[in-house]
Amino acid sequence: MAFYEHVLIARPDISPAQVESLTEELSEFLKSNGAKVGKTEYWGLRNLSYPINKQRKGHYTLLNLEAPSEAIKELERRQRISDDVIRYMTVRVDELDDEPSAMMGRKGRKD
Repeated sequence: MAFYEHVLIARPDISPAQVESLTEELSEFLKSNGAKVGKTEYWGLRNLSYPINKQRKGHYTLLNLEAPSEAIKELERRQRISDDVIRYMTVRVDELDDEPSAMMGRKGRKD
């Protein structure tokens, strides 16, 4: 199995609790397909670089995955169908990092 980092952007008009529920559903689906879900980070409601479907903000979530490629393909298919997901991106990586991501480190910093 390969290692992946998966980032999804959910619509801004849903609550953070609904985003957590969506993330849990995705995690359960992946586990049922033989994947291992490592670190899960909720980055919060953030501004988008450009408007997507007339939306200027989105809820960002990161998932670290160890999964077969078939599970990733089905995950992406489900997210294309979902109305709650604006965008997603899956990147294959050599190894997974258990430390907090750079986005989490920036949260308390004021520049």
